[in-house]
Amino acid sequence: MEIKPIKTEEDYDFALERVNVLFDAKPNTEEGDELDILVTLIEKYEKIHYPIPEPDPIEAIKFVMEQRGLTDADLGILLNSRSRVTEIFKKKRALTIKQIRVLTKELQIPASILIKEYSLIP
Repeated sequence: MEIKPIKTEEDYDFALERVNVLFDAKPNTEEGDELDILVTLIEKYEKIHYPIPEPDPIEAIKFVMEQRGLTDADLGILLNSRSRVTEIFKKKRALTIKQIRVLTKELQIPASILIKEYSLIP
């Protein structure tokens, strides 16, 4: 097992190919250890070179609702006001701390996403 840092796209491509070969390696074997190390190196490289920006808070709510088959009315029940949901989705009103807490608890959307600033539309 010869492992080196991933510094270039060529190194990255090689590491991905090697992971494909080792994908079914059993844990606590030499191949399993190599797989663990390569995955860690790949994750670090991707975090630096292919960062994924945090989503817009409102788009994150809509995404989770779509995934769970929830409607605006369902969200209105959670937030105690369907009209507030409409205002929030149209970005005419910002989320409150209380709403963020409810959404974090009930929809498991990380608060770090929901507290992100976004522009309101007058």
